[in-house]
Amino acid sequence: MAVTALVLLVLSSSLSHTEAVLFGEPRIFGDDATGYGPIFEEEPLDIVYTKESPDRLISMNCRARANPAPTYRWRRDNWEIKLMELPNEHYSLVGGNLIINNPEEKKHAGTYVCVAKNVYGTVISKEAKVKFGYLEEFPDEERDPVTVKEGQGAVLLCAPPKRWPTEVTFRWIYNEFPVFLHPDKRRFVSQSTGNLYISKVEASDAGNYSCYVFNPQIGKGVYSKFIPLISTEESEYKADLVVKFPDTTAMLNYNVTLECFALGNPAPHIVWRKIGATDLPASAQVSMSGALLHLYNVQYEDSAGYECEAINQKWQDWHQAWLYVEGKIPDSISTKDVGSEHTMSCVANGKPGPYIRWLKDGYSYGKGELKFSSLTFEDSGMYQCIAENYWGIIYASAELRVIACAPTFELNPVKKYLLGANNGRVVIECKPRAAPRPRFTWTKGKEVLFNNSRISIMFDGSLEILNATRNDEGVYTCLAENDRGKANSTGTLTITEATQITVAPEDTQVMVGEEVHLQCQASFDPSLDITFIWSLDFRVIDFYLEWKHYERIMVGGIDSGELKIMNVQLRHEGRYTCTAQTVVDNVTASADLKVKGLPAPPGGVRVEEIRDTSVKLVWNRGADHGSLILGYTIQTRDFYALTEVDWRDASTSPTALDGMSVMADVVDLYPWMEYEFRVYATNEFGDGEASIPSMKIKTWDAVPVVAPTNVGGYGGKDGELIITWTPVQPQYFYGKKFGYVVAFKPHDEVDWWYETISDPETRRYVHRDASFRVKSNDFQFWFKLIDTCSDQSRLSDQVKYWRKYDDTEPGANRIFVPASMNQTRLENMLPDSHYLIEVRAYNGAGVGPPSEHCEMFTKRAPPSVAPQMWRYISYSGKWLYVWWHHISYDWFGNESFPLYYKVMFRKTGYITGPIYMTGWHFIDFPMPQVGDYELEVRGRYEGGDGPIRKIRLQGKPTLSLAAMLLLALCIVGLGI
Repeated sequence: MAVTALVLLVLSSSLSHTEAVLFGEPRIFGDDATGYGPIFEEEPLDIVYTKESPDRLISMNCRARANPAPTYRWRRDNWEIKLMELPNEHYSLVGGNLIINNPEEKKHAGTYVCVAKNVYGTVISKEAKVKFGYLEEFPDEERDPVTVKEGQGAVLLCAPPKRWPTEVTFRWIYNEFPVFLHPDKRRFVSQSTGNLYISKVEASDAGNYSCYVFNPQIGKGVYSKFIPLISTEESEYKADLVVKFPDTTAMLNYNVTLECFALGNPAPHIVWRKIGATDLPASAQVSMSGALLHLYNVQYEDSAGYECEAINQKWQDWHQAWLYVEGKIPDSISTKDVGSEHTMSCVANGKPGPYIRWLKDGYSYGKGELKFSSLTFEDSGMYQCIAENYWGIIYASAELRVIACAPTFELNPVKKYLLGANNGRVVIECKPRAAPRPRFTWTKGKEVLFNNSRISIMFDGSLEILNATRNDEGVYTCLAENDRGKANSTGTLTITEATQITVAPEDTQVMVGEEVHLQCQASFDPSLDITFIWSLDFRVIDFYLEWKHYERIMVGGIDSGELKIMNVQLRHEGRYTCTAQTVVDNVTASADLKVKGLPAPPGGVRVEEIRDTSVKLVWNRGADHGSLILGYTIQTRDFYALTEVDWRDASTSPTALDGMSVMADVVDLYPWMEYEFRVYATNEFGDGEASIPSMKIKTWDAVPVVAPTNVGGYGGKDGELIITWTPVQPQYFYGKKFGYVVAFKPHDEVDWWYETISDPETRRYVHRDASFRVKSNDFQFWFKLIDTCSDQSRLSDQVKYWRKYDDTEPGANRIFVPASMNQTRLENMLPDSHYLIEVRAYNGAGVGPPSEHCEMFTKRAPPSVAPQMWRYISYSGKWLYVWWHHISYDWFGNESFPLYYKVMFRKTGYITGPIYMTGWHFIDFPMPQVGDYELEVRGRYEGGDGPIRKIRLQGKPTLSLAAMLLLALCIVGLGI
């Protein structure tokens, strides 16, 4: 006969128990069954093994709790290791632990899982990888010396050897071991490439340098041949960023370090910013004199663009890249059990979102939610939810067991003594353990209770009484009964006086710095104790932590309910709620506190229009804090501001901004200057806090109007005319390419001589002509300010490109482009390389001056190895399951980042077929029943498509035309 039974779901992660209703014949375990399926207490971990290991063995741990005790098996790369059937000189089993003696990379590297099993089911552990670590030696070839002028920058290339794991530390030896170089503001060692960067070489830097590489996981270090550094005479040059952090992906709650370093003389100062924010994240820390930005325990909100800027007296250079934060699946998965039909859900968080699938007793069972429309006892077993994304894979185990029992109140009886408030709502809970779900009956004394307007029996068996009075006091009994038995439990209900607010707090308005008292008094049943709880905008006030501003008023050592707020600040404004609470009931009353004070900062400050000497600035009005805003003030800070607080009041149009203003033109700005803006409001109490600064903008360029000063000239040696002047200050350049035209002529001549000077910091010009005989006051001079890029008489452009650190400029690739075009395609570029690109005008007279160098990085090449692939055909033969290994990505390697996978499923002999793109490393298809098919998998990477891995699938053969005719003849011959 069909009965309703209890489903017990035991979770390995939380060991919680849930119940579900199902129908079927009971499987007898007994009401007090103590057996249970395997639950892992220890699972294998990833191991890096080195040949230098003194133990010459690998131990992988596995331990599960179960009753009866489980047996253990192990799999490597989805193949079972025959530990019991065949003797093996390498593998042995100790308890559940797998021991590998004298490991060999070809035989023992791979992915391992532990399988635990008893009569209740089977579970599979998390995957653990065994890899063999190594660190090769540096080549024996001598390293070429590096010659550099004092004051210039130098880069010493490490060129580290091959290694695994790739996470190593780099240091540099100076002259002899173990004298290590200590990085400082001038010297930086990149932990990405190992290269040593010296921003400004000094005479003391001359010497011999060796790159030292240490792998902490295998405990081995190697060092290169010495590289001589030779310094010559000094020179100055502009700041130039040479170490630039790339777009980076970090895992949630992990640490990440961004590198940025510049060459220059004087040594550049490095500043870090988070784009779109005024400050770096709270967890950020800058070290190595600004070269490293550490972000600890990164969160999703840290995902943003980051900028490093190098500044010295000659120039500034900056670099921006993006930090992406993604989430590994958390180590615990919540499961829940809802509905009479019984649904097993598995919820996991991660970024990218994880893919959910299930195993039952170690075999694939389904994906997503498991829904049982009519559970049977054959569904009992060990279930494992597997959640997987790019960053990892985790398991959660659960045992599904079906039992049946009569109602019992042993674990959860009705409360013996019950209290209810007069004229309030009373609920008496009745929650026995029972399967199937019992029928509930309630009695008061000897009176059987039925549903009416005040009393009702709820679905879960609880008794609800509305508008309770003293007449409802008495002894209540809950009776639960099903087809396997019955039980009851009793409690006594007492009705107390209801709690009521007698003095409620009132709306109040105060000034900043004043003191205010909010009243709250209540009447309550004298047999009970009362507690007063105060909250501000639904946040409970912590009097212990906020003692400087909040205090309870005590009378005779008893809380009177009154709240005192001292030294009121703007943040204390809001709705205050007093809750008078007893063990039976509670009641609340609220009041609003208004605080008058300085206005709040405006929000959303942004530039909407940019011109050469003005911008249009827009903002949103902030709170006035009880006092009318009288006006707004705009402040600016330009690139040459001396400090972070060097803000200046701006000129605006209109000149005076009233309290209703939300936009204005900021005027009298310098062209081609970097600015940021902020706004503050003023009321009768004074100036409020300034807004968050706007994003930095640069005004448009314009024709320069400020000329050099102190222009003069004199004769030098025979045939020399020397012209001198004081250069224009940088803020008056008004454009990216600024220079001078120097004109001069003798007093007694009409025609002028012209010379173009492209360096804006030049202070003199020397003209040599053997025919000159220069005397005082013989020459007149004048200047014209120019844009050195204004020449339009070009016939074509020469585009030149080369690798910054690996090629020489004379050997660069060159192409010529018609002058009418402003774009072209660069070919034959090498992957994972740092390129410089230069454009020059070209005509019959030759090439003109070069443009600024454009820097770019080519993508890394795709891997040369295709992903390994496996397949599994379902028991019914209707479904094909295919999975493959993720190709591991090494941030410091030379292969590009994997984006997704492309899967093609096509009939044999056909060129094309449907293509599926997925971020997972598994996919399923309906198994072809007729004909042969091919399935191809390849990775898609930043640098293009990777190599293909192919498998062939053979279905039932199709009948040829001749075979079909023969079959037809046979049918006719048989007279069918």
